[in-house]
Amino acid sequence: MFYRDERLALLIDGVNLYSAAKALEFDIDYKLLRHEFMNRGKMLRAIYYTALLENDEYSPVRPLVDWLNYNGFTMVTKAAKEFTDSQGRRKIKGNMDIELTVDAMELAPHVDHIVLFSGDGDFRPMVESIQRQGVRVSVVSTIRTNPPMLADELRRQCDNFIELDDLRDAIGRPVRETDDNATN
Repeated sequence: MFYRDERLALLIDGVNLYSAAKALEFDIDYKLLRHEFMNRGKMLRAIYYTALLENDEYSPVRPLVDWLNYNGFTMVTKAAKEFTDSQGRRKIKGNMDIELTVDAMELAPHVDHIVLFSGDGDFRPMVESIQRQGVRVSVVSTIRTNPPMLADELRRQCDNFIELDDLRDAIGRPVRETDDNATN
């Protein structure tokens, strides 16, 4: 539940939200997402967190990061670290949990409601701390995938759970087909 006069902050775990939307087979339209939550309260901040591979000539997330940066989102990025695991597979590590948590703790005295776009159970202690400061916390994720993308402990801790799939009509667009699977 939202109140029109409450001060909102959106904290978006980019990789987590992307994975949840992809599992539900839709893309997020961030212009619509921002507009949806501006209509729900007085949005003070919309912050998007993601790691970027700095050594890649082209990163598929770079155009999104640039667009968000010019369209009302605060971007928090850091260089992802690339490594090879014991089986020889290329892995990328770029966890943004600490950055998101620090921002949430700093924003808490200035907002009434934080909307966390992540299902990561590591955020449960952060949510609990913010709640102790009198801030309501809604979590946007999905339990309609198998397995669910939302950790049970986070769902139990938050004040309000918003099923991402229920926002599909308000903030989604169909997944773009690639040339490989487009029909002629």
